[in-house]
Amino acid sequence: MAHALSRATESEILRNQPDLRFKDGKYAYQIKREVNQVTYSVRNGDEVFSVPVLWAFGLGSAGQTFVYEYSGAFYESRVSYFSALGGLDITVGHKSIPRSDEIADAAGRRLPKLEASRCFGCHATVTGEDIEPGVQCDHCHLDAKKHASTVLKGTAPFTPPKLSQLDSEEMSTFCGQCHRTWEEIAANGPHNVNNVRFQPYRLALSKCYESSPLDKRIRCTACHDPHQDVVKDAASYDAKCQACHANRAGQGANKSCPKAQANCVTCHMPKVELTEAHFRFTDHRIRVAHSNEPYPD
Repeated sequence: MAHALSRATESEILRNQPDLRFKDGKYAYQIKREVNQVTYSVRNGDEVFSVPVLWAFGLGSAGQTFVYEYSGAFYESRVSYFSALGGLDITVGHKSIPRSDEIADAAGRRLPKLEASRCFGCHATVTGEDIEPGVQCDHCHLDAKKHASTVLKGTAPFTPPKLSQLDSEEMSTFCGQCHRTWEEIAANGPHNVNNVRFQPYRLALSKCYESSPLDKRIRCTACHDPHQDVVKDAASYDAKCQACHANRAGQGANKSCPKAQANCVTCHMPKVELTEAHFRFTDHRIRVAHSNEPYPD
């Protein structure tokens, strides 16, 4: 998550593809990287809207969305880069936004201050007026810089609170500050396939979570190390599943599931396609999933 946000000029995607173009009806979009600036342009005939891109949001595994400043506010670009396409398409959620004939409206969506604050608050480490791209130590560990300072000085080390002591419910709330808590999605939605992106909410709907909400074997860090990239090998998670299910009815690890002996998550945490995002997200609602069943919310 240290790469959840980058300055546009430092985006690896834009470095590798310095001239991205897209056509949507009468509007032609271009994101062009030059030596010291990235420019976002929208053209409709002879009419052109052009602004510098300031920020690139997203790790890049699914893609990146771009943020610029216009008339004293932050705006989210109407087009984003999608890794599956190797190019631009309409940003998730923008197809349903009504547009006027103003070319500035065709360029992007104004971010209200609270929303912009949350975007940067989750994708960056914000201290006062300073924005440090990505999720750095201080983002999750209170007074991490104080800890580092005492270590470097050789004084009595200051130790931040240990997050390892959190139970599954506490950790779900902690991680949900950015990944969305059960309470937030339950109250405000979305109540459809789009909530597959919000892992704490989906995990909390799992039967194994409901039956043991304080069990550390079902918390976020039981499967994921926040200091490392997400492991994408399905078999690597088998041991995590078997930590709870291996001895079901005293059958032993190889008989804990009647269908398969490996790659548990491929069946019990199926990937769900979000068409607008051009990406398949892992559904963290652990269950016995069946082909072509409706999305369970």
